[in-house]
Amino acid sequence: MSFVELLSRLGGMGRFQVTYVVALAVPLLMLASHNLLQNFTAGIPEHHCRPRPAANATDVPLAVSIPWDGHGRPQSCRRYVEPQWHLLDLNGSANGTEAATEPCHDGWTYLDGIFTDTIVTEWDLVCDSKKLRQVAQSIYMAGILLGSILFGILSDKFGRRALLTWCYLQLGATGVGTAAAPSLLFYCVCRFLTGLAMAGVSLNSASLCMEWIPTEARAVVGTINGYCYTLGQFVLAAAAFGLPRWRQLQLAVSLPFFVFFFYSWLYVESARWQVTSGRPDLALRGLRKVAKVNGRKEEGDKHTLGQTSIFWDNLHLLGQPPSFAVPTSHFGWFWCQIFGFWHRFSTSFAYYGLAMDLQGFGFNVYLSQLVFGAVDIPAKLLSVLVISCLGRRLAQGGSLAIAGLCILANIFVPSELPTLRMALAVVGKGALAASFNCAYIFTGELFPTVIRWTGMGLGGTMARVGSMVAPLVRMLADVTPVLPLVIYGAAPVVSAMATCFLPETRHAPLPETVKDVALGFLGSGMVETFGKT
Repeated sequence: MSFVELLSRLGGMGRFQVTYVVALAVPLLMLASHNLLQNFTAGIPEHHCRPRPAANATDVPLAVSIPWDGHGRPQSCRRYVEPQWHLLDLNGSANGTEAATEPCHDGWTYLDGIFTDTIVTEWDLVCDSKKLRQVAQSIYMAGILLGSILFGILSDKFGRRALLTWCYLQLGATGVGTAAAPSLLFYCVCRFLTGLAMAGVSLNSASLCMEWIPTEARAVVGTINGYCYTLGQFVLAAAAFGLPRWRQLQLAVSLPFFVFFFYSWLYVESARWQVTSGRPDLALRGLRKVAKVNGRKEEGDKHTLGQTSIFWDNLHLLGQPPSFAVPTSHFGWFWCQIFGFWHRFSTSFAYYGLAMDLQGFGFNVYLSQLVFGAVDIPAKLLSVLVISCLGRRLAQGGSLAIAGLCILANIFVPSELPTLRMALAVVGKGALAASFNCAYIFTGELFPTVIRWTGMGLGGTMARVGSMVAPLVRMLADVTPVLPLVIYGAAPVVSAMATCFLPETRHAPLPETVKDVALGFLGSGMVETFGKT
């Protein structure tokens, strides 16, 4: 009897599974709040130099203290060395471009607007210090990068539930620490630790869902989890609108994780992991608990270690450390995994290339957040239909191709058509959201149980590398304005073509061993092509 058949006898997608999916999905609502938080907590208000104090303590008019830019606004980072009183005379010079200027030695004045209290205004992250704002976000993404590696490996060694519980606690504690940060250095340290925990929550939530639900429900559950992230973008916009002060907003999106920490003690550890880690007795106890919740207590009591062949089928794995090593005859599997990791990289790379700075679109930042979140709803609904009806490979490759083509199309749209450019960006972002949705399902189905979440962790690592490289590529606009769009668009298009070499996993049971995976790739008819090269 396979584990899938056993799970079906114990209730399939029963009360236990439904409750589990809901309990694990609610925390995912808050993940978007942390990923996109700096769009609001690090928003940049309009600002200009604080005028040089007058010797007679009288107010100096702004027009004679600050030079004006070409748009008729005060310059952000320069002021006149001496007040240009002649500019108040209608017969005087219309500008003071020839007058000597200096940096903002006395600080800045921030104008009232959408952003009034952010880390930018608190620590003056403007002008020569403006790069520190991006550094803070990069440090957070570095935490996610390290967490994708660390918690993927630790999850396979110590279990999904224990790591998830710890990550809830760490995320709540470091989030509160960020809200109380007395300096930018302390803020960055806390944000790094928050990113570390965020990766652990994402990975272990997905693993517990994947390993406790029947095969036919995987796509739907994966999409539900994806929609929680989408709804989280609306939650963030609402919270940011209601809490304009950055410390209050940071606190609001962090405190719920203490609630998640307390109820996570009720989670049941993955029976698949218990077996592969040498604890079949604990796995059987968990399965009986599942049967009881699903109203199948008698069926659960009938099963013993000897009667349930899934345990014995995996006993040969006990004592063997997880490994990605495969026989040389299955060399094609190695290349297919490379392609699998590449599509995680390209999806995240293109996504952050489009949406890493909402202020850059020139629209109201709250409205932009809502639009970028709203497009995920139809995109992910369409993706689950394609995943369920036409297969994982088509859904993954198609969404990446659409995203890449939308980004490349913007190369040929003139800047005088901002609405069309925004529309293409929104469609591309929706396609990338669909690609993320498929990637969590597809990648999880390509790895065997013993290394599934190490593999998912490595896939997450590639995604985080993509998110960290994206802002560096945007700097290439100084060479030529279209070069970043060419790179952002080419990456998902290449990934879409590479997806053709992955096997289809629709209706296939989750592989338990590396041998099962190798057989799946051999059955796809594509491994031979690579193996003979």
